[in-house]
Amino acid sequence: MKSAVETLNPTRVRLTVEVPFEELKDSLDAAYKKINQQVTVKGFRKGKIPARVIDQRFGRGAVLEEAVNDALPKFYTEAVNQAELNVLGQPEVDITELKDGETLNFTAEVDVRPAIEIPDYSGIEVEVDAVEVTDEDVEKAVSELRERFASTSPVERAAQDGDVVTIDLEAKVDGEALEDGIASGVSYTIGSGELLDGIDDAVKGLEAGGEATFTSELKGGSAAGKESEVTVKVTQVAARELPELDDDFAQLASEFDTLDELKADSRKRLENMKQYDQATQAQERVLEKLLELVEVPVPEKLLEDEINTRKHNLEHHQLGQMGLDLAKYLEIQGKTEEEFDAETKEAAIKGIKTQFVLDELVNKEKLNVNQEELTEHLMRRAASSGMSPDQFAQAVVEGGQVPMLVGEVARGKALAVVVEAATVKDTNGEIVDLSDEDETETATEVAAEATEGDAAEGSTEAKTEA
Repeated sequence: MKSAVETLNPTRVRLTVEVPFEELKDSLDAAYKKINQQVTVKGFRKGKIPARVIDQRFGRGAVLEEAVNDALPKFYTEAVNQAELNVLGQPEVDITELKDGETLNFTAEVDVRPAIEIPDYSGIEVEVDAVEVTDEDVEKAVSELRERFASTSPVERAAQDGDVVTIDLEAKVDGEALEDGIASGVSYTIGSGELLDGIDDAVKGLEAGGEATFTSELKGGSAAGKESEVTVKVTQVAARELPELDDDFAQLASEFDTLDELKADSRKRLENMKQYDQATQAQERVLEKLLELVEVPVPEKLLEDEINTRKHNLEHHQLGQMGLDLAKYLEIQGKTEEEFDAETKEAAIKGIKTQFVLDELVNKEKLNVNQEELTEHLMRRAASSGMSPDQFAQAVVEGGQVPMLVGEVARGKALAVVVEAATVKDTNGEIVDLSDEDETETATEVAAEATEGDAAEGSTEAKTEA
């Protein structure tokens, strides 16, 4: 077999392949065997029909077609390997010549990863928010904890903000009561915004036994999105009572003996959260600077696939779980379809560029992913998905997604290398040290979020070390 490569543009090539007919022998034998199992000819046992009889009865052309269909993937793969191409997606194959007993010639056009030159990235500088925890931040955290330990007691007065009311609801659309629009004994905290728009104004001022009617757009159920006339009846009003902020509260709400110890722990937790946010911000900004330094052509077909993948994931997974369609989502976001398409395209381009650049860095820096790193990433992904590590691992293996996880960790390590070489300062002008054990995992999350569509997944050269 002979093959040649023609570069059509930085992201697409045409392979021209010439196959001597004798190299089709195995595929021809397989074609005769397959046809033998599918047809019957009087006078011959099934599977024992001679090749010449098959040619006479069914035509040599049918055999050649079956053989070529069987052989093409093998010869295409061999040509790709000979040329050391890093292909993306499926090829467009055209058989240019097929002469029985002589030759098979075909061309294959396919997208390829562009050649990328990684420049010196050690001069990258970014600024991030300083980690500052104020006394007000601590007081707010303790107050939120205090709210969780509030108790309630019934009162004989009109309901007001912050009260917990027990209510019965009935929703009607066009005067007709909805089967799924009736609820009894619902507990609701006034001002929480957890139920229907307009309910706060309706129940405030009502005592137990009081009733009001208001109009609201239903958020779910059979009439989601429709205007409804809702009748609400208050069956109980209860006041929320907050515990005193003292040492007894600290012992009730935590493992600490004193309120001062609880506040100190709250401050430390807030500092850790802000340090994590700062690290994420640094990695996102370093990544943006890196992408600005590198010229990355994007294959048109890959971009189209990436856009479609992102739209599909949004519509059929994220929005589907929230009971929304795309039109309702755009309405809530206050965006036009054109604005949404433009944003999706921009994110897709960034995702493809991110993957290409970080994968090139993986190869340049010769980064590997060891089993411990892969296991740690798998466990984090399992936790975020709500699955046990064993369930998630089984799903990953059965879905053939192990290379995807390896790629995610490898790209995270590549981004961490760039961040380590960059200069990161906070808004106070202080150098930020991001060299801790969580840096790679944080970088992995940043890189994975940027490449969430994964249309170009699968060709990173990083390998898992056993």
